[in-house]
Amino acid sequence: MGAIDLDSWTTRSRALDLTGIAWDEIAATPLLPEAIRALRYMQDIESHTVVYVRTVLATRVIDDPAVAHFLACWFYEEMAHGRALGRFLQAAGHEPIARARSRLPLRERAEQVVTAFLGHAWREFVAVHMTWGAINELTTLHGYQRLIDVAQHPVLTELLRRIIRDEARHFDFYYHQAARRLARSPGARRVTRLLVDRFWRPVGAGVQPDQEVRFLAEWLFADDAGRNAARRIDAAIRRLPGFADAELIEAYLDAAADPEARRRARA
Repeated sequence: MGAIDLDSWTTRSRALDLTGIAWDEIAATPLLPEAIRALRYMQDIESHTVVYVRTVLATRVIDDPAVAHFLACWFYEEMAHGRALGRFLQAAGHEPIARARSRLPLRERAEQVVTAFLGHAWREFVAVHMTWGAINELTTLHGYQRLIDVAQHPVLTELLRRIIRDEARHFDFYYHQAARRLARSPGARRVTRLLVDRFWRPVGAGVQPDQEVRFLAEWLFADDAGRNAARRIDAAIRRLPGFADAELIEAYLDAAADPEARRRARA
């Protein structure tokens, strides 16, 4: 895989361009209740980026200048996504989710402690973070595309297409970094795969309630078109070193559809 030209990447970094978005036309096209529910979820998680950054700042990730520079741009762009989605919701007549980001659920606080410890104790932790980020960014951009397909709202389509362009750039950075770091270190491959297999959950899990995570996954990815998107996500991640047989989105969908499978997975 070719190296990322960080200077070229960062010169393209800017807040989401909202020029020409027809905010005053949003309310003219009704939205499905499920679409509103999905949008509030997505707006909440984009806005939660500030918490993710705080967690990462307590790890070795910031010792890598290229990664630290990328994360500064990533944070700025993701927060702009959250603001744009919140503005869309308000124009559609629905309030976005507002929460005190310092008040984290117990599970998320525990994950922060574990992440900080692992991030300091293990030299190759950046490989985990880059792999995790690649999975989540790819899932996110496919999720936005699926929302375009099912919501069929012209203004939302334009807004999400602009967000998708940012998410694709984010995925590109995470993925190339992950591939390079996993390829050069057998230990990084083993530990990263172990952690992903054991602890990965869809984007927003731990912030949104479990039933909301299942709702979003099933509404966007459970039909034939959604399953095809899930397979494309899984296929891309399986091209990473050490992940040839990884089970991610499709496995989650299968478990979400089978309560007994969920109980076995948690055991």
